[in-house]
Amino acid sequence: MDLKSKLRHVMDFPKEGIDFVDITPVLQDAQYLHAALHEMNEKMAAFGEFDLVVGPESRGFIFGSPLAYISNKGFIPIRKKGKLPYKTISVEYQLEYGTDILEIHEDAVKPGQRVVIVDDLLATGGTTESNIKLVEKLGGKVVGVLYFIELTFLDGRKKLEGYNVDSIIKF
Repeated sequence: MDLKSKLRHVMDFPKEGIDFVDITPVLQDAQYLHAALHEMNEKMAAFGEFDLVVGPESRGFIFGSPLAYISNKGFIPIRKKGKLPYKTISVEYQLEYGTDILEIHEDAVKPGQRVVIVDDLLATGGTTESNIKLVEKLGGKVVGVLYFIELTFLDGRKKLEGYNVDSIIKF
């Protein structure tokens, strides 16, 4: 199934000059969504043994939660500042178009737990770099990072050197 052909490009969103790759056409089509999750699960299994799936807000939830379910693992959300109800640790990071703060519950990952981070898109790598910092602050080990889409021209993998990174669709 050609997942790439199902994606929609929205020019100048969220600001002028950005070509936003919209995943919603894949999400709303059961066959395409099933195919995307199946391919991602196969790639995730190649990372080896792991304990948890971590997904950043918000599209990381879309792929991370069902992949955690399929693999019989727990799911850990990483959210923007002020959205998690319990005690958190945080990290500030650069976006492609600004800065933000991400948080994780302080008890979400136990020392030594092996984690796979799942998100929809690798652009510059800044969000994932922050996710890794949060997991490692808690003593977790990131054994893999998996994306639905990778924008190779932005060289996001450079920020993630030393980590096992994979994706389903590349532009």
